[in-house]
Amino acid sequence: MKNYKIILVMIFGLFILSCDLDENPIFLNVSMYENPESASAAIDGIYQSLTTYNAQERRLFVLNGFSGFFTTGKNGNNNKNTNNANLFSLKPIYDADSEAVWGGLYQVIAQSNSAINNIQVVETPTTTDELLIEDLAGHAYFMRAWSYFSLTRLFGDIPLWLDLPDSDNLSKARTTTKDIYAQAIVDAIKAEELMNGSKGKGYPKQYAANMLLAKMYMALATNPALRADGISEADYWKKAYDEAIKVYRSSAYTLVTDYSSLFTDDNENSSESIFELQISQDAANSQMGRNYSPWKWKKTLAFGWFKVHADVYDDHVATYPNDSRIAGTYISEWIRADNGNTAKFYPANASRSSYFNANPYFFKFAEKDQTSTTQYNSQNIIVYRYAELLIMLAEISNELQNGEQMIYVQQVLDRASATPHAGYSGSKDDFRDAIMREYRYELLGEGEDSFNNRRRGFNYFLTNVILKHNNNPGFKASVDLTLSTDESQAMQLPVPLIELNTNELIEN
Repeated sequence: MKNYKIILVMIFGLFILSCDLDENPIFLNVSMYENPESASAAIDGIYQSLTTYNAQERRLFVLNGFSGFFTTGKNGNNNKNTNNANLFSLKPIYDADSEAVWGGLYQVIAQSNSAINNIQVVETPTTTDELLIEDLAGHAYFMRAWSYFSLTRLFGDIPLWLDLPDSDNLSKARTTTKDIYAQAIVDAIKAEELMNGSKGKGYPKQYAANMLLAKMYMALATNPALRADGISEADYWKKAYDEAIKVYRSSAYTLVTDYSSLFTDDNENSSESIFELQISQDAANSQMGRNYSPWKWKKTLAFGWFKVHADVYDDHVATYPNDSRIAGTYISEWIRADNGNTAKFYPANASRSSYFNANPYFFKFAEKDQTSTTQYNSQNIIVYRYAELLIMLAEISNELQNGEQMIYVQQVLDRASATPHAGYSGSKDDFRDAIMREYRYELLGEGEDSFNNRRRGFNYFLTNVILKHNNNPGFKASVDLTLSTDESQAMQLPVPLIELNTNELIEN
């Protein structure tokens, strides 16, 4: 899957259109979905859309920026640059990065809609071609569900497109988040039914849909306003368990031995990967290695857009001093690739004397080859992995009080050479707080922090992330960001201006 067959020569966006709506972009051609080979290439195009600059680099920039865990040197090495003053301080405004993510994910939805509306699945597939077509339809449903789940978590009420726009259908009003969840659940259930693994290695299987369903049910369990009528919190925790345990009992996945190897191009599509974006340097022009490699880490073009708040690092090290995940997540000292001198940032430089040196760099997405002189790289990006599924099962089991919670989290801790701390042997509330922190230690920066921090409501986010950072004893106003305590700012992004200006059915 690394070498995509790129046949989508025209990109059809929902809101930025470069062609007449009465024309037929190639992925709208019904005949494209009648042939297994061309239909397969069309599904490749959907996944390819997720590896574009807008849907990958900028998506991760927005998700991590809005998590409360990061600071950025993009647009200025100070804590008051545009991004730090707004998105990264949980005070989002109309910005180009969020707008790009909106457009990128709606592009995926448009392509998924085309596939869903045109792929013909036989009732009982038996031949290789029929099974492949069924699997392809499942991928389209999965990507639409995942994209809507991603969008509504960031923007709240959003337009719901299940068809394709034309000259008579250019605008849609917002659909409530509750109804977006309902549709995404329907799509994910359909995806699970149809996905059968025919696409082969490098593509998600039906278990990715199970994991997506579990995530959505967990969100509904902790948010009464989003629940379907007549379904209780306990019901949703049970639904989440039923989906997550399918992945666990499938025995399709195992943890890799070396945590850090998950973030290299030498261990792609590993036994831990459930949903992984296949990055081809030539096809996607991925600039992750340029944007997210630390300053002077490699020969050229290392912008270092992410540093982790010092208190987030300190909390991790204080909880698990010998955690093997620390080296794969943060970096604070290295030999500069340009002159051989030593670069030191917090904690290697403990002074925190300036914004530039006050926080460690985020290392997972860095180009690991320090001799690299290119801005592009081919390192895959894992979206869902088995370690997260284990932490989810631990959290769900704690809520259900089924006695299984330590079975799952212990596997994650064993890989990290980490001893369970006191929170894991305390009350139900103690375990809940411990497992919510475990997501951070294991998955920091991988795209789920923003959601996990907010999933239990604003007060939980305020207490366990925002005030914990703002009131940290080591906080320095000259170098640190003050995170917003205003719920109206901190919980979701504003719908982009381009949508407000072009969609006559949406008002600001």
